[in-house]
Amino acid sequence: MNQTTVALMGAISGLTIFLGLPVARARAIGPRTQGFLNAVATGVLLFLIVEILGNANRAIEDAMNGARHGSLAPFVGLCAVYVLGLVGGLLGLVWFTRLLSRRLRGESLRGPGATVAVRAAAVPSARNLALMIATGLGLHNFSEGLAIGQSAAASALALTGVLVIGFGLHNVTEGFGIAAPMASRDDRPSWGFLAVAGLIGGGPTFLGAIVGYNVVAAWAFVLFLTLAAGALFYVINEMFAVCRRVSTPPTMAAGLLLGFLVALGTDLFLTFNGA
Repeated sequence: MNQTTVALMGAISGLTIFLGLPVARARAIGPRTQGFLNAVATGVLLFLIVEILGNANRAIEDAMNGARHGSLAPFVGLCAVYVLGLVGGLLGLVWFTRLLSRRLRGESLRGPGATVAVRAAAVPSARNLALMIATGLGLHNFSEGLAIGQSAAASALALTGVLVIGFGLHNVTEGFGIAAPMASRDDRPSWGFLAVAGLIGGGPTFLGAIVGYNVVAAWAFVLFLTLAAGALFYVINEMFAVCRRVSTPPTMAAGLLLGFLVALGTDLFLTFNGA
């Protein structure tokens, strides 16, 4: 399998995220339904945190076991990469959010009602929240692309095919997660905005497949997993705030559970098929 084929498989797996994005333009979604959809999306993200950190932790544990019979340096190095990734993912998204808020404040101060607009800018808008989710998922999907590329580099063709199918199915639910905050009657996003959000969230799978095919390294795998986890910590916190504002506790709980189980189901599909 050559690099062009691997890149194409990564693109197919990542761009299925677009199948879930049209939910953002649905007209007939009321506030209660939107709250439920946001809760479902948050449940998906919660499962991704469990999955991401589980994989990163296993890499750290393997390095720790190796340190018992050899050098301690690889273990210490991976621990440093682990912490660096979490800090970079979380604080990086905090910085990104503040930058967006400052731009919104600058624009709002030029027109009437500036005081109200400035206060509103402190809370991420639906589109800003969607971009945050897309960024966190993009980092996660880069790690999925790494797995595709590394399995292809090892000539595990059956595993590569299963990963492409499984990750592709999983990415459909991630597209839904990006779209959920914007699913309202009042301010439907343009197709252009959805295209950008989809590329941010799904495009890194393509890039990760290329990198994974050419670079097989534990530090890179841990770094991108923890970057994704750090970013998702921030996103989930914001999503919880939105869910509490627009959902009742039973609706929120049901949505969280459904989203988590849907994500779990796609992960079990991969595990059952040997991924």
